[in-house]
Amino acid sequence: MALTNKERIGRMLDVLAVGLMPVVEQEFTKAYGLSWVSTVAAEKEMATGSYASSDPNDPQFLLNAIQFHWRETLGKSLGIAERNYVAELRETRNRWAHGTGKPFNNDDVYRAFDTAERLLRAVAAPQADELLKAKIAALSDSIDAAKKLKARQTTATAVAAEPLKGLAPWRTLVTPHPDVASGNFRQAEFAADLAQVARGEGAKEYVDPREFFARTFLTEGLRLLLTGALRRLTGTGGESVLDLQTTFGGGKTHSMLALWHLADPAVQVASLPGLEGVLTDAKVTALPRVARAALVGTALSPITPHSVDGTEIRTLWGELAWQLGGAKAFATVAEADRQSVPPGADALRKLLADHAPVVILIDEWVTYARLQWGKDELPGGTFDAALSFAQQLTGAVDQVPGALLVVALPSSAIEVGGEGGQKALESLKHVVHRVDAPWRPAAAQESFEIVRRRLLEPLTPEGAKGRDEVVQLFGEMYAQHQGSFPAETKEKTYLDRLRSCYPIHPELFDRLFDDWSTTRAVPADARRPQAHGGRCPRALGAAGRQPAHPAGRGSSG
Repeated sequence: MALTNKERIGRMLDVLAVGLMPVVEQEFTKAYGLSWVSTVAAEKEMATGSYASSDPNDPQFLLNAIQFHWRETLGKSLGIAERNYVAELRETRNRWAHGTGKPFNNDDVYRAFDTAERLLRAVAAPQADELLKAKIAALSDSIDAAKKLKARQTTATAVAAEPLKGLAPWRTLVTPHPDVASGNFRQAEFAADLAQVARGEGAKEYVDPREFFARTFLTEGLRLLLTGALRRLTGTGGESVLDLQTTFGGGKTHSMLALWHLADPAVQVASLPGLEGVLTDAKVTALPRVARAALVGTALSPITPHSVDGTEIRTLWGELAWQLGGAKAFATVAEADRQSVPPGADALRKLLADHAPVVILIDEWVTYARLQWGKDELPGGTFDAALSFAQQLTGAVDQVPGALLVVALPSSAIEVGGEGGQKALESLKHVVHRVDAPWRPAAAQESFEIVRRRLLEPLTPEGAKGRDEVVQLFGEMYAQHQGSFPAETKEKTYLDRLRSCYPIHPELFDRLFDDWSTTRAVPADARRPQAHGGRCPRALGAAGRQPAHPAGRGSSG
């Protein structure tokens, strides 16, 4: 029998409590001693005048404890976003327990799982993966419900107005990718995670190297990144350390996935689609066998060790050794891993040299390191130990031919967190930037092709002809109403942009790329996909009525 939405929320709260407990216990023990449970419960009861749960496994108790003791505990490492997640989950829990408000619908379930997953990712709790799977299932249910509702609605209640003469609807000229057309696009996008792909999990277009590159538009920055990587791995040049520091959503993860697949020892690099020009520029026709390691701070925790084939791994250097060479390589740093102390530059140089050429990708390092800030005796080591490892690793990579280290450090406050996150970012930047080289993210004009290739199938000759006719009509409209549109719409280059972006209007990209990437003040609800009722990007072409008119720059529209 299928679970009700309330039952699903209840299960989410149970998983959330399991994931939060180790972090809460560590932080509160440090702040209030071993009797922190009774101390927190007594304070809550005194403040409210009512009985308060004192069960540390109770999600209500944990969320209340975090909320009311934020500054003294988790607030030292996490930021405003994570505190908002806690507040939202407290409201969800109270609504679940007391039955207040409307019953939970599918969108409510998705949002609750998404928020809980984000909070667990922030504290590197492994239970986040379990919530991710449940979140995807909730989204699928929401999409299915929307499809059934649409199927029940009649189309005979209204007749669409006649499209403008000669303006073909975009839907007749362009074919969406199958996952977009089927409503599974969001589910596929969740797989764009380096840790999952490194485990061989996720959608085929992210896990399979050939599928990945077939769907990837090589921006100039990505071309240079791959060219340099090929040269480095073959000993013919290239930088040893790269920092993919860009704004939130700036393409860091996709670039790391490209490097991961480029170095796949099971694939001939010359067989990867779209890389012909990269191979020519790098003067490379084949790669030797490359060892790979992907360290993702949201998938690893300095608080909770994990076990692989019966071996307990506690630290980043232990994880690095295991991924490069399994149990034999781990044995060379086993004692350093057990003592939570970096093995030293010489040991790291030998580890890398023994497995060169090597590619090491480190994502979400700040998320990992901020949990070490101000704490002692963690299995993953102290904050100072993390910085020592960073310094030893960057130095070792620089000295070992064929070794490449790529690090993703955030540049936006939304990704950094509180005091611990700020300190972690500053310290890691100081270490990494001693030897790193700059990296160029996607330019504004390249974002057109990135989105088009991900969402749409290539245009057929008939579709290209129809597109050109639509663009011509738009150009005539702009010329006839010059006073109503920005001056640049009169230029030929603007029509070229219309053509390259089709069927999405370039004004949308300008708003997203220029405005959003500059302010990065994305509302919380902007991250919530909606199965129905949400606004769609304005398209070039008729949707049954009239052509879309872009708002003028600087106008109130």
